[in-house]
Amino acid sequence: MPYSAFNLSKVKTDFKLIFVENQDLFTDVQTVSPSEYLNLIFSEHLPLVTAINTEKARSELIIMPVLIEVKRFFKYQISIFSGSEFNVDASKGLEGRCDFILSCSPEQYDITSPVVTIVEAKNESIKSGLGQCIATMFASQLFNQQQGNIINEIYGVVTTGTDWKFLKLCENTIFIDKNDYFIKEIDKILGILTMTLMACPQF
Repeated sequence: MPYSAFNLSKVKTDFKLIFVENQDLFTDVQTVSPSEYLNLIFSEHLPLVTAINTEKARSELIIMPVLIEVKRFFKYQISIFSGSEFNVDASKGLEGRCDFILSCSPEQYDITSPVVTIVEAKNESIKSGLGQCIATMFASQLFNQQQGNIINEIYGVVTTGTDWKFLKLCENTIFIDKNDYFIKEIDKILGILTMTLMACPQF
């Protein structure tokens, strides 16, 4: 069963998760200023995204450049996977493709742990992607355990490219940040994304 088959009710029931939705998770996160290069990309790409208005355009023209900016921040010592197979436990339905995966490993040819951040792209509806994102976060937790890397917190994002909703998984509790962040707050978005990777030992 693909990750896309999961909704909020199913992940809560299947994985016995506790949901917390009333917290501001990133109040104290330090912002990261975007590079001039990313600002140039946005000036060119955002009008195109508005005109084309498809999930593919949002993924290619906004989300991937943001993630590459994060990779650049870490001096290319993290890996980004886009549309890759992430088959962790078929018996639990944890298989299929993930839109984007960030790992603290610099290895780019194969997904290796620790997988830390999952990014789920949606065309317009943030809510429609929450269940799928949480399922891939839970799969990441299992994957890291299988690889002998115990990561206490797994992060997730559901984004339209212009609207970003962040989540955190700690043991069996899912925290859904009560705030949404918008692309004009790119320094805050970059700050949160870099923070999710800072817990890795090499950083």
